[in-house]
Formats: sequence, C-alpha cells, structure tokens
Amino acid sequence: MSKPPFVALPAGAEALRIETPRGAFAALRAGRPVHGTALLLPGFTGSKEDFIALLAPLAAAGYRVVAVDGRGQYETDGPDDEAAYAQDELAQDVLALAAALTAPGDPPPHLLGHSLGGHIARAAVLRADPRTFSSLTLLSCGPGIVCDEQQSRAKLLGDALTKYDMESVWQAIRAFDPPEAPDAGTSAEVDDFLHRRWLGTSPAQLIATGRQLCEEPDRTAELAALPLPVHVLTGASDYVWPVTQMDGMARRLGARRTVVDGADHSPNVDRPAETAAALAAFWSAGPAAR
Repeated sequence: MSKPPFVALPAGAEALRIETPRGAFAALRAGRPVHGTALLLPGFTGSKEDFIALLAPLAAAGYRVVAVDGRGQYETDGPDDEAAYAQDELAQDVLALAAALTAPGDPPPHLLGHSLGGHIARAAVLRADPRTFSSLTLLSCGPGIVCDEQQSRAKLLGDALTKYDMESVWQAIRAFDPPEAPDAGTSAEVDDFLHRRWLGTSPAQLIATGRQLCEEPDRTAELAALPLPVHVLTGASDYVWPVTQMDGMARRLGARRTVVDGADHSPNVDRPAETAAALAAFWSAGPAAR
C-alpha cells in the first residue's frame, strides 16, 4: 500500500467534503486555479493522503489540486454491497466530481489516476463527453491486469476479507510486512494513520476493486482514439505492472512518457518534487502534449 511521507497538511491546504448528486466525497485541496484544476484519484488500498506531498509544489506551480477518497475509501462513505463498486459506478462518481469542480467558463480539470485509480480515470474518460477533461495522467498504471504476484495477493486479500474483520486482516498484513531499514522507519503518526485508513475503508470496496485489478481488459486502443492529451508517468521500477509494459502502452497511446528515477510504484510518494514538476510541465503544454 502507498505510505505517505507525512500526514500533516501543508500550509494553504485544507480538508473538505465535495458535494455531488452521487454523494459527498472527502478531499484535500490546495492552491488557486491560476493555470487550471487537477483531480487526483488514489489507488487500491489508498486514499487522498497518498498525494499529500504533491499539494504544495503543484499549488506553487499555479494549480488548484483536489485529491479525493473514492466511495468506500477511508473518509468517504460507501455501502456494503460489492455491486456499488463496479468500475462504471466509480467512473460516474469521477464525472460527478469533475462537474462539481468546474464552474461555468472554467477550463475542464486535468484528471490523474494512480494505479487502480488510473483504470477508474480511464473508464471515466471513455464514458465522458470529450470536453469533460483537459488531460489524463496514468500514474503507475498498466494497460490491463496486474502481474501474477499481485493477482495472487489481491485474491488472497479478497478471500480473507470474506472471513475476517478488518482489524484481524490488518494484524495479519502487518505480521507479514518485511522489516524496514533502520533509516526508513515509519513515524508513529503515519503508522497510526495507515491503521485508521485501513479500518475506515469498506471491505466490499477492497473485494470488488481487487477483483477488477485481476480482470481489467486492455482498453488502450479505445483511449488512443480520443482527442485527449495523455501522460504515462511511472517510477524506474514497479512491482505491480512491468515498466516495459507501461512503456508499450505509452507508445500505443502516443502519450507523453515520464520515468522518475529513484521511484517505484508511487512516484508521488518516493519523489514528489520530480513528479510534481513533470505533471506541471505536462499540464502547461496543453493539447500539444500528445
């Protein structure tokens, strides 16, 4: 799971709830829309806090940044019914959020999805009017199903969540976590946050979206047919999808391609300054970015 480097909000950022016809969504917001607005979607087991280190640099670059918890993630409520987390339902939530963030006369928001959030973002773009978004960034998100190891882990988690409560599963996960290097210890504040986030997440959401990661079709050709600037941004390594697979997806999309050195599956956490700079450069390029 993504582990934010800190959880205290940077200066100028705020926590809020965004009201939409599809419900209220917990969010973090920073910056003024000098150059535009960006909507950020977290990945599997993640939350809005996974983008906390991007808020200040993107706000400084002139963007209003809004990171959200999807339905059933951490501080956004969600039902116990797995059907409520079908990908199309989650995509419709994204479209409702985009509408809530776009006042008359505003440019459409830039959309970014990390990992699972990239698949949801792609589904939203494919479902939407082409004018709904200014661009799409797939952050550490592959074209289809995750690698074999991650499929096994998702299936194992799904099975456990049908038999045990969230606290029991959390304790089992922590028992199998590899020990951290002495200089990479998680602060007590972040560790407490990770526990609270896990307990606040809907088991039905985790089961349904974990299944999606194991079944997602490759929709690259559909996405390539849209007149939308696309950015494929990854770390130099990745444990969920092979980087070479994401290289190929970027070529098929004719997308801008960024590889962040020193980062793995979460460049937003591993190298936030470099990631924010790459995002701002892409968003400022406009239609020429593709």
